[in-house]
Formats: sequence, structure tokens, C-alpha cells
Amino acid sequence: MALHPADEPGPYSAEVRHRIRRDMLPDYVFVARALNDCGTGAVSIQHEYGIWGGRDGDYVLDFVRELRRPKVVTLHTVLRTPTPSQRHVLVSLIEAADASVVMSKAAASLLTRAYGVDPRHLDVIPHGVPSLPLQSPDSVKPRLGLNSDPVVLSFGLLGPGKGYETVIEAMPQVVEAVPNARYVVLGATHPDLLRHEGEKYRRSLEARALALGVADRVLFVDRFVSPRELGTWLGAADVFVTPYPNLDQIVSGTLSYAMGAGKAIVSTPYAYASEMLADGRGRLVEPSSPAALATAFVELLRDRKARETFGARAYDYSRSMIWPQVGARYRQLFARVAQASVPVSRSGRLTSVHG
Repeated sequence: MALHPADEPGPYSAEVRHRIRRDMLPDYVFVARALNDCGTGAVSIQHEYGIWGGRDGDYVLDFVRELRRPKVVTLHTVLRTPTPSQRHVLVSLIEAADASVVMSKAAASLLTRAYGVDPRHLDVIPHGVPSLPLQSPDSVKPRLGLNSDPVVLSFGLLGPGKGYETVIEAMPQVVEAVPNARYVVLGATHPDLLRHEGEKYRRSLEARALALGVADRVLFVDRFVSPRELGTWLGAADVFVTPYPNLDQIVSGTLSYAMGAGKAIVSTPYAYASEMLADGRGRLVEPSSPAALATAFVELLRDRKARETFGARAYDYSRSMIWPQVGARYRQLFARVAQASVPVSRSGRLTSVHG
């Protein structure tokens, strides 16, 4: 089943049997009852602030209270300083679920320490990544028209709060040392931002690059890309960067994907990056510092051996994160909660609920 804003109904593929309009509370109850009646073995619920309806997404609680099937909730965000309402929603959701999944040890520790969650109720399953080959960036760049230019890459939905400005401000110092270096920002503007502000934010980044004299060294690829094309861009990158200023960020899918591609990664030390890039798997720099980013970029772009060493360590660590491995962990978890529930469905089917 799918969860979506009322004004964005799809389309969806044939296997999507039920839909919840985000802000329509009766839909939550109706679909929960439908799942109770259809022999579903377990229901997988993806939780992220902002995708469920109600105050701080509390309609999800109406859904799980009505649901009589085994429930597994995957938590994509754990706030370090939640409001009382946000804390109530998350704790109540965990209490209602048969199992809860987080994607890092840092998230599990935070839930135990700040939310009072019993660690025995938490499973740590890493963020999944595709199984990508290790590639020489110079062998991939011609496919993207990048020649042999050294490439620093970021990707994801474009929006404020990700630190793109800091990377652009670092580029004059980078270009002075490595004149043909290029920063690529891959991804379309976040749909919610596009709906409310249009391309105002992207235009502001372009204007900043122009004012700093590096507009020709900053490339914006303004579109959604397929998994195959994303793999190509990752393969072409010499350095990957997540310059997030929010040091509480508990998971990053983009960083996970870069590790899975064996990239040399530069990042601010937010919670997820500090855990994933420990033991020499990447380079951490202070947040909101163009000078620190520039120094790290220049050192890595000038040192192929260092890039390969960081990338190989990240790649080796990420083998437990590829989708077949992560899928097997979830299958084991779904089987465990289904077997612990009475009655157990003979079908063993899994229904996933997400935005």
C-alpha cells in the first residue's frame, strides 16, 4: 500500500492494493481494517517526520492501533531534542510495534538514552545499498561528458540545510589548487520546496557560485535519475561529500550509497557519518567551514592513493549493507514477529507501508 498527499495520487504499479491520503484520518482506519482481513503475514511501516498526517504525524498511531497484524516499524529519523509531541509519537509507535528497526548503533543508543526505549526492542539493520562494482572514475567520466576533470559529488533532493553553500564557498580555494576541479550537485529540487518556492533555492546557489567566480566549475544536474544513472555518477566521482550542518542527523542514504560505490568521502561529523566513517573509512571535517572542506578536497584530489585507500575501506565495510544482505535480515525479522503472533498467517505475505 502507499501513503501520499491527497493532491498527488500516483500512479502506482498493480501490486499497490490500498492507498492512504496523508491528511484523511478515515483512510488510516479503513486501510488498517482491510489489512487485518487480507491474510497479511506482517506489515512494514516506514516512519519519517513529515510523511504521516496529523500533528507530528500522529495519524500513524491511529493506523497501528487499528492494525491487528504483526507490525515492524523502521525509523528513518530519531531527533536528539524532540518536542514533547514528537517524542510521544515515536515512543508510542515503538510500543505499539512488534519490532522496531534503526539503521545505526547511534540511533539505538539515542533511543535508549533519551527516549527510555528498552534496547531489547530494537534491531539494528543498516541502510540498504545497491551492489555496485569498484570502478576507476576516469573510466566512467567520458560517459557523462566530464572528460578527466576531478569530480566532487553530492546527490539527493535539493533543499536548504544540507550544506551545499559551504561546498560552493570552498570551491575558489579548491580551483586555485586544482584548476580543473568540478563540483557536481545531482538531483531535483525537493517537491515540497518546489511547490512552495519554485527554484528560488537552486537559483540562490547558482548566484553564489557566479559571485565567487566558480560558476563554470559547479554543475547542477537538475533532474531525478534512475538507479543506473546514479551508479554512473557515483562511479565518476573522485570524492563524495555530505557537508550537513546538522550534527544530529542519524542516517544518510546518500552517504551509504557512496560507501557502497567505494568512494573517498569527506563529511561533517554528524552522528551517522561519525559512526560509518570511523577507523579510516572517510575524512571528517568541522561543519560550516569552507576552508576545512577545501583543504580536504585538495589533499584527496592530489593523492590518488589516499582516495583509493579510503574508498576501499568504505567499500569493504559496506558489503553487509548491500540489498541482498539487508533483505535477508528483514526476512528473518518478519518471520520472527509473524511466528510470535497468534494467529500466524499461512500466506506469510508482507505488506509495506511508506510514503
